[in-house]
Amino acid sequence: MVVLDQLVKAAVRPRLGLFDSVTVIPGFFSLTRVHNTGAAFGFLAGAAGWQRWFFIVLAGVVSLALVVWLWRLPRGDRMIAVALACVLGGALGNLIDRVRHGYVVDFIHAHWGAAYFPAFNIADSAITIGAALLILDAFRQRQ
Repeated sequence: MVVLDQLVKAAVRPRLGLFDSVTVIPGFFSLTRVHNTGAAFGFLAGAAGWQRWFFIVLAGVVSLALVVWLWRLPRGDRMIAVALACVLGGALGNLIDRVRHGYVVDFIHAHWGAAYFPAFNIADSAITIGAALLILDAFRQRQ
């Protein structure tokens, strides 16, 4: 996930200027480069700059906790392992951006007509998929 996230961002950066947009599917999907200095949906993006270091430390601590969780996970628990790997890969992908640039590069922009969802990236998608798998696993029958 980390490698895929960073490769795609490296491909997007030189091709799209900040706030440039390319329509992929009219009325539904475009590529729009934005820089997110905050968290999900731009939360705390307008803060005075302290949020960069806060999110770097938070991502580092969460990543370390995920590695420990993965390490201690029983061998046969594949769904949780995949879920944790997705969350970890996404967290590290965005952490690399914050350390290198001071912001996260987002570019996937879904919308329905004039209703736009905040832009996101591969790392955010990995975190979302991992979280969904963890929730799904919580409802799974244990044998």
